[in-house]
Amino acid sequence: MLDLGRLRALHAVSVHGSVAAAAAALGYTPSAVSQQITKLERETRTTLLERRGRGVALTEEARHLATTAEELLAIVERAETTLEERRGQPTGRLTVGAFASAARGLLPGVLAELALRHPGLDVRLQEVDPHLSIDLVARGMIDLAVAHDWDIAPLPAPDGVEQAVIGDDQCDVLVPEGHPLAARTTVRREDLAHERWITQPPGTVCHDWLTRTLRAAGCEPDIAHQAEENHTQLALVAAGLGIAMIPRLGRGPLPVGVRAVALEPVPMRRLYALWRTGAARRPAVTTAVETLLRHWPAAERA
Repeated sequence: MLDLGRLRALHAVSVHGSVAAAAAALGYTPSAVSQQITKLERETRTTLLERRGRGVALTEEARHLATTAEELLAIVERAETTLEERRGQPTGRLTVGAFASAARGLLPGVLAELALRHPGLDVRLQEVDPHLSIDLVARGMIDLAVAHDWDIAPLPAPDGVEQAVIGDDQCDVLVPEGHPLAARTTVRREDLAHERWITQPPGTVCHDWLTRTLRAAGCEPDIAHQAEENHTQLALVAAGLGIAMIPRLGRGPLPVGVRAVALEPVPMRRLYALWRTGAARRPAVTTAVETLLRHWPAAERA
Protein backbone atom coordinates (compact mmCIF):
# COMPACT_ATOMS: atom_id res chain seq x y z
CA MET A 1 0.00 0.00 0.00
CA LEU A 2 1.51 3.35 -1.05
CA ASP A 3 1.82 5.93 1.71
CA LEU A 4 -0.28 9.05 0.99
CA GLY A 5 2.12 11.40 2.78
CA ARG A 6 5.00 10.22 0.60
CA LEU A 7 2.91 10.61 -2.52
CA ARG A 8 2.05 14.14 -1.39
CA ALA A 9 5.76 14.93 -1.08
CA LEU A 10 6.45 13.60 -4.59
CA HIS A 11 3.53 15.58 -5.99
CA ALA A 12 4.85 18.75 -4.32
CA VAL A 13 8.29 18.26 -5.90
CA SER A 14 6.57 17.77 -9.26
CA VAL A 15 4.55 20.97 -8.89
CA HIS A 16 7.24 23.22 -7.39
CA GLY A 17 10.24 21.91 -9.28
CA SER A 18 12.63 21.29 -6.39
CA VAL A 19 12.85 19.63 -3.01
CA ALA A 20 13.45 22.97 -1.28
CA ALA A 21 10.40 24.63 -2.87
CA ALA A 22 8.24 21.59 -2.12
CA ALA A 23 9.37 21.67 1.50
CA ALA A 24 8.48 25.36 1.80
CA ALA A 25 5.02 24.70 0.36
CA LEU A 26 4.35 21.74 2.65
CA GLY A 27 5.79 23.36 5.76
CA TYR A 28 8.51 20.71 6.11
CA THR A 29 12.29 20.82 6.03
CA PRO A 30 14.02 19.82 2.76
CA SER A 31 15.58 16.83 4.52
CA ALA A 32 12.12 15.63 5.61
CA VAL A 33 10.86 15.78 2.01
CA SER A 34 13.98 13.96 0.78
CA GLN A 35 13.41 11.25 3.37
CA GLN A 36 9.80 10.83 2.23
CA ILE A 37 10.93 10.46 -1.39
CA THR A 38 13.65 7.96 -0.40
CA LYS A 39 11.11 5.84 1.49
CA LEU A 40 8.76 6.00 -1.51
CA GLU A 41 11.59 4.80 -3.77
CA ARG A 42 12.14 1.80 -1.48
CA GLU A 43 8.39 1.22 -1.31
CA THR A 44 8.01 1.23 -5.11
CA ARG A 45 11.47 -0.23 -5.92
CA THR A 46 11.80 2.65 -8.39
CA THR A 47 14.22 5.53 -8.85
CA LEU A 48 12.15 8.70 -8.60
CA LEU A 49 14.71 11.53 -8.49
CA GLU A 50 17.84 12.01 -10.58
CA ARG A 51 20.65 14.47 -9.98
CA ARG A 52 20.74 17.36 -12.47
CA GLY A 53 23.59 19.77 -11.75
CA ARG A 54 22.95 21.17 -8.29
CA GLY A 55 19.31 20.11 -8.27
CA VAL A 56 17.15 17.08 -8.98
CA ALA A 57 14.69 16.07 -11.68
CA LEU A 58 11.83 13.59 -11.65
CA THR A 59 12.30 10.40 -13.65
CA GLU A 60 9.65 9.37 -16.16
CA GLU A 61 8.31 6.84 -13.64
CA ALA A 62 8.10 9.59 -11.01
CA ARG A 63 6.12 11.85 -13.33
CA HIS A 64 3.56 9.08 -13.91
CA LEU A 65 3.36 8.41 -10.17
CA ALA A 66 2.96 12.14 -9.46
CA THR A 67 -0.03 12.25 -11.83
CA THR A 68 -1.61 9.35 -9.96
CA ALA A 69 -0.82 11.08 -6.67
CA GLU A 70 -2.69 14.17 -7.84
CA GLU A 71 -5.77 12.06 -8.57
CA LEU A 72 -5.59 10.36 -5.17
CA LEU A 73 -5.15 13.66 -3.35
CA ALA A 74 -8.24 15.00 -5.13
CA ILE A 75 -10.25 12.00 -3.90
CA VAL A 76 -9.00 12.55 -0.36
CA GLU A 77 -9.93 16.23 -0.59
CA ARG A 78 -13.48 15.34 -1.63
CA ALA A 79 -13.78 12.98 1.33
CA GLU A 80 -12.46 15.60 3.75
CA THR A 81 -14.82 18.21 2.27
CA THR A 82 -17.80 15.91 2.79
CA LEU A 83 -16.86 15.26 6.42
CA GLU A 84 -16.28 18.95 7.14
CA GLU A 85 -19.54 19.86 5.46
CA ARG A 86 -21.43 17.35 7.61
CA ARG A 87 -19.89 18.84 10.74
CA GLY A 88 -20.94 22.30 9.57
CA GLN A 89 -17.85 23.95 11.08
CA PRO A 90 -14.57 25.13 9.50
CA THR A 91 -11.94 22.62 10.60
CA GLY A 92 -8.66 21.12 9.45
CA ARG A 93 -5.83 22.82 7.61
CA LEU A 94 -6.43 25.58 5.07
CA THR A 95 -3.44 26.71 3.00
CA VAL A 96 -3.77 30.25 1.62
CA GLY A 97 -1.49 31.74 -1.03
CA ALA A 98 -1.36 35.52 -1.47
CA PHE A 99 0.82 38.03 -3.30
CA ALA A 100 3.12 40.20 -1.19
CA SER A 101 1.06 43.37 -0.67
CA ALA A 102 -2.12 41.38 0.08
CA ALA A 103 -0.18 39.25 2.56
CA ARG A 104 0.90 42.48 4.26
CA GLY A 105 -2.15 44.72 3.87
CA LEU A 106 -5.15 42.35 3.96
CA LEU A 107 -4.35 38.90 5.31
CA PRO A 108 -3.16 39.67 8.88
CA GLY A 109 -6.61 40.84 9.99
CA VAL A 110 -8.32 38.00 8.12
CA LEU A 111 -6.09 35.33 9.66
CA ALA A 112 -6.45 36.80 13.15
CA GLU A 113 -10.26 36.72 12.91
CA LEU A 114 -10.30 33.16 11.60
CA ALA A 115 -8.02 32.03 14.44
CA LEU A 116 -10.22 33.73 17.04
CA ARG A 117 -13.59 32.61 15.72
CA HIS A 118 -12.68 29.12 14.50
CA PRO A 119 -10.08 27.48 16.77
CA GLY A 120 -10.51 24.15 14.95
CA LEU A 121 -9.24 25.69 11.70
CA ASP A 122 -5.49 25.71 11.08
CA VAL A 123 -4.79 28.40 8.43
CA ARG A 124 -1.31 28.54 6.86
CA LEU A 125 -0.21 31.49 4.70
CA GLN A 126 2.26 31.35 1.79
CA GLU A 127 3.46 34.37 -0.17
CA VAL A 128 2.98 33.46 -3.84
CA ASP A 129 3.24 35.43 -7.08
CA PRO A 130 -0.18 35.80 -8.78
CA HIS A 131 1.21 34.18 -11.93
CA LEU A 132 1.81 30.97 -9.95
CA SER A 133 -1.03 30.90 -7.43
CA ILE A 134 -3.82 29.89 -9.82
CA ASP A 135 -1.96 26.81 -11.00
CA LEU A 136 -1.16 25.90 -7.38
CA VAL A 137 -4.88 26.04 -6.58
CA ALA A 138 -5.79 24.00 -9.65
CA ARG A 139 -3.24 21.32 -8.77
CA GLY A 140 -4.29 21.14 -5.13
CA MET A 141 -1.09 22.53 -3.60
CA ILE A 142 -2.92 25.39 -1.90
CA ASP A 143 -6.59 25.57 -0.94
CA LEU A 144 -7.28 29.25 -1.51
CA ALA A 145 -5.45 31.99 -3.41
CA VAL A 146 -5.66 35.76 -3.21
CA ALA A 147 -4.50 36.94 -6.63
CA HIS A 148 -4.90 40.03 -8.80
CA ASP A 149 -5.02 41.17 -12.38
CA TRP A 150 -4.82 44.52 -14.15
CA ASP A 151 -7.26 46.29 -16.43
CA ILE A 152 -5.18 45.39 -19.50
CA ALA A 153 -4.20 41.88 -18.35
CA PRO A 154 -7.21 39.83 -17.15
CA LEU A 155 -6.66 36.91 -14.81
CA PRO A 156 -7.69 33.59 -16.42
CA ALA A 157 -9.33 30.99 -14.17
CA PRO A 158 -8.96 27.45 -15.59
CA ASP A 159 -11.67 24.81 -15.52
CA GLY A 160 -12.18 23.45 -12.04
CA VAL A 161 -11.28 26.75 -10.32
CA GLU A 162 -13.90 29.20 -9.05
CA GLN A 163 -13.35 32.83 -8.12
CA ALA A 164 -14.95 35.75 -6.32
CA VAL A 165 -14.06 39.43 -6.68
CA ILE A 166 -12.67 40.88 -3.45
CA GLY A 167 -12.29 44.50 -4.62
CA ASP A 168 -10.34 47.02 -6.71
CA ASP A 169 -6.99 48.47 -5.66
CA GLN A 170 -6.02 51.87 -7.06
CA CYS A 171 -2.49 52.64 -8.21
CA ASP A 172 -0.60 55.98 -8.02
CA VAL A 173 2.51 57.43 -9.61
CA LEU A 174 5.10 58.05 -6.88
CA VAL A 175 7.73 60.69 -7.53
CA PRO A 176 10.54 62.37 -5.56
CA GLU A 177 9.54 65.58 -3.75
CA GLY A 178 11.53 67.83 -6.08
CA HIS A 179 10.41 66.16 -9.29
CA PRO A 180 8.61 68.36 -11.90
CA LEU A 181 5.53 66.13 -11.64
CA ALA A 182 5.32 66.47 -7.84
CA ALA A 183 3.35 69.71 -8.09
CA ARG A 184 0.75 68.18 -10.40
CA THR A 185 -2.59 66.85 -9.16
CA THR A 186 -2.92 64.43 -12.08
CA VAL A 187 -0.79 63.16 -14.93
CA ARG A 188 -1.55 61.22 -18.09
CA ARG A 189 0.36 58.26 -19.42
CA GLU A 190 1.84 60.36 -22.21
CA ASP A 191 3.46 62.61 -19.54
CA LEU A 192 5.58 59.69 -18.35
CA ALA A 193 7.33 58.90 -21.62
CA HIS A 194 10.85 60.06 -20.69
CA GLU A 195 10.99 59.07 -17.03
CA ARG A 196 13.37 56.64 -15.37
CA TRP A 197 11.36 53.86 -13.75
CA ILE A 198 11.67 51.74 -10.64
CA THR A 199 9.62 48.54 -10.80
CA GLN A 200 9.52 44.83 -10.08
CA PRO A 201 11.65 42.38 -12.12
CA PRO A 202 10.48 41.01 -15.50
CA GLY A 203 7.95 38.19 -15.32
CA THR A 204 5.99 39.73 -12.46
CA VAL A 205 2.47 41.03 -12.98
CA CYS A 206 3.35 44.62 -12.03
CA HIS A 207 6.35 44.75 -14.38
CA ASP A 208 4.31 43.37 -17.26
CA TRP A 209 1.50 45.83 -16.59
CA LEU A 210 3.88 48.83 -16.57
CA THR A 211 5.60 47.90 -19.83
CA ARG A 212 2.35 47.09 -21.64
CA THR A 213 0.65 50.27 -20.41
CA LEU A 214 3.44 52.62 -21.50
CA ARG A 215 3.94 50.84 -24.82
CA ALA A 216 0.21 51.23 -25.49
CA ALA A 217 0.74 54.98 -24.93
CA GLY A 218 3.52 54.95 -27.54
CA CYS A 219 6.64 54.97 -25.35
CA GLU A 220 9.19 52.37 -24.29
CA PRO A 221 9.78 52.52 -20.49
CA ASP A 222 13.32 53.21 -19.30
CA ILE A 223 13.54 50.80 -16.36
CA ALA A 224 16.52 51.92 -14.31
CA HIS A 225 16.06 49.85 -11.13
CA GLN A 226 14.27 46.61 -10.29
CA ALA A 227 13.18 45.60 -6.80
CA GLU A 228 10.76 42.94 -5.55
CA GLU A 229 9.50 44.82 -2.49
CA ASN A 230 7.35 47.95 -2.72
CA HIS A 231 9.15 49.43 0.29
CA THR A 232 12.48 49.09 -1.53
CA GLN A 233 11.00 50.86 -4.54
CA LEU A 234 9.75 53.65 -2.27
CA ALA A 235 13.23 54.07 -0.78
CA LEU A 236 14.70 54.38 -4.26
CA VAL A 237 12.07 56.97 -5.21
CA ALA A 238 12.80 58.94 -2.01
CA ALA A 239 16.50 58.97 -3.01
CA GLY A 240 15.57 60.64 -6.30
CA LEU A 241 16.55 57.68 -8.46
CA GLY A 242 13.36 57.43 -10.51
CA ILE A 243 9.59 57.19 -10.30
CA ALA A 244 7.37 54.19 -9.60
CA MET A 245 3.80 52.99 -10.04
CA ILE A 246 2.69 51.31 -6.81
CA PRO A 247 -0.77 50.14 -5.70
CA ARG A 248 -2.19 51.41 -2.42
CA LEU A 249 -2.86 48.05 -0.74
CA GLY A 250 -0.15 47.31 1.80
CA ARG A 251 1.87 50.37 0.76
CA GLY A 252 1.61 52.11 4.12
CA PRO A 253 2.47 55.77 4.77
CA LEU A 254 4.70 57.37 2.15
CA PRO A 255 8.24 58.09 3.31
CA VAL A 256 9.55 61.62 3.60
CA GLY A 257 10.47 62.98 0.20
CA VAL A 258 7.89 61.02 -1.83
CA ARG A 259 4.72 62.40 -3.40
CA ALA A 260 1.76 60.48 -4.85
CA VAL A 261 0.24 61.82 -8.08
CA ALA A 262 -2.99 60.47 -9.56
CA LEU A 263 -2.75 58.95 -13.01
CA GLU A 264 -5.56 59.47 -15.53
CA PRO A 265 -7.17 57.18 -16.47
CA VAL A 266 -6.80 55.63 -13.01
CA PRO A 267 -5.02 52.26 -13.16
CA MET A 268 -6.70 49.55 -11.12
CA ARG A 269 -5.90 46.01 -10.22
CA ARG A 270 -8.72 43.71 -9.20
CA LEU A 271 -8.28 41.26 -6.33
CA TYR A 272 -9.81 37.78 -6.47
CA ALA A 273 -10.21 34.82 -4.17
CA LEU A 274 -9.80 31.51 -6.03
CA TRP A 275 -10.48 27.95 -4.93
CA ARG A 276 -11.08 24.54 -6.49
CA THR A 277 -14.63 23.67 -7.50
CA GLY A 278 -14.31 20.44 -5.54
CA ALA A 279 -13.72 22.41 -2.33
CA ALA A 280 -16.53 24.93 -2.89
CA ARG A 281 -18.75 23.27 -0.26
CA ARG A 282 -16.01 23.16 2.35
CA PRO A 283 -16.91 25.43 5.30
CA ALA A 284 -13.26 26.43 5.75
CA VAL A 285 -13.16 27.83 2.20
CA THR A 286 -16.53 29.58 2.29
CA THR A 287 -15.80 31.10 5.71
CA ALA A 288 -12.35 32.32 4.63
CA VAL A 289 -13.78 33.93 1.48
CA GLU A 290 -16.54 35.64 3.47
CA THR A 291 -13.92 36.96 5.91
CA LEU A 292 -11.77 38.30 3.07
CA LEU A 293 -14.74 40.18 1.61
CA ARG A 294 -15.64 41.61 5.01
CA HIS A 295 -12.10 42.88 5.67
CA TRP A 296 -11.52 44.41 2.24
CA PRO A 297 -13.16 47.85 2.88
CA ALA A 298 -10.83 48.50 5.85
CA ALA A 299 -7.75 47.34 3.92
CA GLU A 300 -8.75 49.53 0.96
CA ARG A 301 -8.90 52.64 3.20
CA ALA A 302 -5.65 51.91 5.05
